[in-house]
Amino acid sequence: MLKKIPLAKAVGTQLAHDITEIRPGEFKGPAFRKGHTVCAEDVCRLQRLGKNHLYVIDLSPDEIHEDQAAALLATALAGEGVVWEDAPKEGKIVLRAGRDGLLHVDTTALAAFNLIDEVMCATLHNHTRVARGEMVAATRAIPLVMPRAAIARAAAVACQNGPMLSVRPLRAARAGIVVTGNEVYQGLVEDRFVPILTEKLSGLGSSVVATAFVPDDAEHIAAALKDHVDQGCDLLLTTAGMSVDPDDVTRQGIRRAGATQMHYGAAALPGAMFLVAYIGEIPLLGVPACGLHHQTTALDLILPRVLAGERVGKKDLAFLGHGGLCRNCPSCTYPRCAFGKGA
Repeated sequence: MLKKIPLAKAVGTQLAHDITEIRPGEFKGPAFRKGHTVCAEDVCRLQRLGKNHLYVIDLSPDEIHEDQAAALLATALAGEGVVWEDAPKEGKIVLRAGRDGLLHVDTTALAAFNLIDEVMCATLHNHTRVARGEMVAATRAIPLVMPRAAIARAAAVACQNGPMLSVRPLRAARAGIVVTGNEVYQGLVEDRFVPILTEKLSGLGSSVVATAFVPDDAEHIAAALKDHVDQGCDLLLTTAGMSVDPDDVTRQGIRRAGATQMHYGAAALPGAMFLVAYIGEIPLLGVPACGLHHQTTALDLILPRVLAGERVGKKDLAFLGHGGLCRNCPSCTYPRCAFGKGA
């Protein structure tokens, strides 16, 4: 319950909430913090901030203050790898990455949460790479005082399928690369795939421990993949050979190597002919020839998710379509751009 009192009679009372000051282009933040005891010197400044009245809170047992509500919401939202401090500012609590990794957001639960009246949570995009300490979300109850039951309902929605937010660490994979193509195998064309993929993998904390150059022959491709597995590789990548040309037999080789799952085609450009398969529990990523000509492709969207332990299937490749159209900017700013952010 809120009791309204004239500013002239507010000296000696404690503020029930932060009072925000905005100086365009200079400052936005609390001019006075919750709990501050109003003194005579504060009156003029409060008037300049447009405050002619202040409020005293007398909470009933079924009501909750915005600061306590924000703490309950943050507790429900934060999963593994997400941290926060119980120090609300203007009723808002910021949630941060507790470790380097890949942010996971249950977007369905987030929408359900935000459909509840008088609460909100805003996050970074799902599958964003984040560094320890980086802000990943923020939440608050919108009114100063609201029913406890409403906050309890919002908290229940936030964690009904497990915590809505988590940061998953990227494992350090031991990758094996199989470069296919007669022209490279015969030395007619210099390979450029291995350095490109090595750089991408090292940037994610993984390493290339085996490489093989094979002709466009399904048996040779299968043998090279099996050899990489025998060498202890726990991530496999094949390059090129993914188009519809009759001599592109990479997919046949992957099947002969023992792949039990294969998902060919991603709703992303560049990278429509991208492939995901599994040989036992070992993920295999088929990188089409566009990976030579474009700095960012479907591989860049999927590789971090695989390293974060996600098992990628057809549905995941299909959901890349929303936001999966690269704008081919003259100067690539990925991942700080819209590519892949709709998935």
